[in-house]
Amino acid sequence: MKKVLRVTAAVAVASLSTLGMAACAPSTPAGDGKVSIFGGYGEADAAAFQKSLTEFGDANGIEITFTSLAAFDKDIKVKIEAGQEPDIALWPQPGGLKDLADNLVPLKDVFDVTTATDTLVPGWDKLAVVDGELYGLPVSANMKTLVFYNPAAFAAHGYAVPTTDAELGALEAQIKADDAGYPWCAGIESGGATGWAFTDWMEQYVLDYNGADVYAQWIAGDVDFASPEVAKAAEKVTERLLADGQVNGGGAGMAADSFGNTAPLFEEGGKAKGQCFMLRQGSFITGFFPDAIKAELANNDYTHADVFPLPAPEGANAGVIGGGDLGAVFKNHVDSDVQKVAEFIFSDKVLDNMVSNGAISPHKTFDPAKYPNALNKKIGEAMAAAAVFGFDGSDQMPSEVNAEFWAAGTDYVAGRITWDEAAARIDAKY
Repeated sequence: MKKVLRVTAAVAVASLSTLGMAACAPSTPAGDGKVSIFGGYGEADAAAFQKSLTEFGDANGIEITFTSLAAFDKDIKVKIEAGQEPDIALWPQPGGLKDLADNLVPLKDVFDVTTATDTLVPGWDKLAVVDGELYGLPVSANMKTLVFYNPAAFAAHGYAVPTTDAELGALEAQIKADDAGYPWCAGIESGGATGWAFTDWMEQYVLDYNGADVYAQWIAGDVDFASPEVAKAAEKVTERLLADGQVNGGGAGMAADSFGNTAPLFEEGGKAKGQCFMLRQGSFITGFFPDAIKAELANNDYTHADVFPLPAPEGANAGVIGGGDLGAVFKNHVDSDVQKVAEFIFSDKVLDNMVSNGAISPHKTFDPAKYPNALNKKIGEAMAAAAVFGFDGSDQMPSEVNAEFWAAGTDYVAGRITWDEAAARIDAKY
């Protein structure tokens, strides 16, 4: 770890990285051959990330060490207070990064950020902006704009994977006309967090219909839940999930059914067994699949479980909702080594090892052939093809707003209140 003052004199910097630094990269002091990075990755991701760092470090004469903190958002603050902050840190939430911007340096003062932003899916470069300055960029990503389905059930009924919203609507209608089951598995029960799965649906369509700027304004409270922009998204969710026959048990059943109840996706008994044909969830939902299905996936067998991206409404953005880890550089830690490492970790090269654990690149230019299997490749390609990215919106809202979004959303789904009443309750929390 180092603490160096930025020099003001112009220093010629050449051949600083195997990636090649841009001509307009900031001038920096010479490094000491070491760079430290803290983050919140689990054991497998931490090991894969360290492997990439070591490979890059060996090629550039830099010792790069990654340390995973057990409770990152809390622990990083303790490290800062003790004067033990690293050179670079990776936050799992953009809000935590922005809260500590006073301790960080704008990335334009570290390296030529266009080398990273030019290849990112749009939206990722807006998540860590404070007072007009960009402080953070993504290293790794995950996504929720996914529809899981059972290929065997689709084949048995002659159903095709929809590629447009119109095709999706036609498929829903056909499933109901055939009396084959319910189009959607869509539980939102989650104990004290009941309702979060509904917020994901809302976030998806707010982003799709309105784009990244309005999406960000909505999160900040500058666009109300009662606004036409958000009401339009609510209408779409209502059409998709709450119309007759869309979900087993209707809205009341959806409010009572666990988000992790995936068994109906693999049923074969039709409505009598609560069989459903599609499940919109994040990639983590595979952990809730029945053991037999998980075993198939482990063997790259997609007979009973596969995925396709949720199509955007006609004329809307093909938005992707998800999450990820955003990196930033601490003040007084910028030198030529940190500059090289920052450019590397914010590039489309850093995830070459991590994708084996399910990580997704936020870069449009990441080579999809590097994904370890067909399922991960589909998810990665869906991210790369996105017109715009939106970090999980409710997770960025003030905690009281988020909690009311869950609660009022659940009441709306269950039919206890109207959307106007739900919106008024949530808006009152800002």
